Amino acid sequence: MARKLLLTGLIFLLASLFIFNSKLSVYAQEEEDSFSPDEIIVKFRSQIKEGEINDLNQFLGTRMGERLSLPQVFSLKVPRGKVKQFTDLFSRSHLVEFAEPNYVARAFVIPNDPSFDKQWGMTKIGAPQAWEITTGDGVVKIAILDSGIDQDHEDLAGKIDKQKNFTASRTLDDKYGHGTHVAGIAAANTNNGKGVAGLGYKAKLLNAKVLNDNGSGYYSWIANGIKWAADNGAKVINLSLGGPSASRTLEEAVNYAWAKGAVLACAAGNSGKESPNYPAYYQNCLATAATDDKDQKASFSAYGSSWVDVAAPGVNIFSTIPNQKSKVSSKRNYDYLSGTSMATPHVAGLAALVWATGKCQNLDAPCVRAKIEDTAYKATGTETYWAKGRIDAYAAVSSK
Repeated sequence: MARKLLLTGLIFLLASLFIFNSKLSVYAQEEEDSFSPDEIIVKFRSQIKEGEINDLNQFLGTRMGERLSLPQVFSLKVPRGKVKQFTDLFSRSHLVEFAEPNYVARAFVIPNDPSFDKQWGMTKIGAPQAWEITTGDGVVKIAILDSGIDQDHEDLAGKIDKQKNFTASRTLDDKYGHGTHVAGIAAANTNNGKGVAGLGYKAKLLNAKVLNDNGSGYYSWIANGIKWAADNGAKVINLSLGGPSASRTLEEAVNYAWAKGAVLACAAGNSGKESPNYPAYYQNCLATAATDDKDQKASFSAYGSSWVDVAAPGVNIFSTIPNQKSKVSSKRNYDYLSGTSMATPHVAGLAALVWATGKCQNLDAPCVRAKIEDTAYKATGTETYWAKGRIDAYAAVSSK
């Protein structure tokens, strides 16, 4: 009986083979590393013996790989590059319960930074899965336009590529603390066994100090900082700052950087109102609101689907702060802060990752922006707060 089954199966497989070979061109090319290039997994029906499987292999030009611990499941070696064809071929046979490629699985990249478990926002937006696709590129620079960046922080050491002070402060260092916190979210040293992880991972930082040691700055300082960042190769500019007054000066600086190929991530503000803040309101800024760990709008976040583009985690965000006394925290090195200022560098770090995928070439900032916006997660009840959704890092870097 078994021999008769085998003979019937062989005839069926042979017929299928001829039919199938005439249709090879219809198979889409899979990514090379998504499954073994020369091995499939087949589960044969319970009445089929191993000797009969060997006969079948000989007939088809395949060979036994290993017998898996699951009943009647084997890996079979097939001609290299013909995995999809042989998977289809075996799937057609009544001797087989199922056949499939021997797919590749990978560990999600969980960095060894000891405080990563405190960074709920990174997990929420799928950062570990995104890092499995890309851990960024040191060629990509994120400009942090803020109160400065701690010059010798253990988790930001070696990250600052260039820096310039546009304020009346006598130091580039961050005496206020805000800029250091923002910088850590965007691109702290990651997988270095210290502190926290930065979403941009390998991205470098430009430190443009445009806010003084009390956390405020003139629009003229900010405009100069934007132009400097664009002229010094920033692919991403983070603006966790703003004011309620519109300004042609600020708008022209934003438009200049956009034309130079930079993506501008801009905080929507902490007013809790629908009224706009600047520069976030301008068309060439990715205006960013803040969400909590339930994907709902943070109570303090400005909002408005007519001008706010996306949202990102901004409540109780753990990141770097200066290793000396600062004004935003009584602690040293690391602490929690909340605000749209914390949401915005998540967007900046994601933009750096999207750039690093190489899918947006030729200074194509609109492409990077579109991947961030079009893949954002639309949480129920937030439709009137922002136009797109809460950013999804994995979806953005894996989009075609």
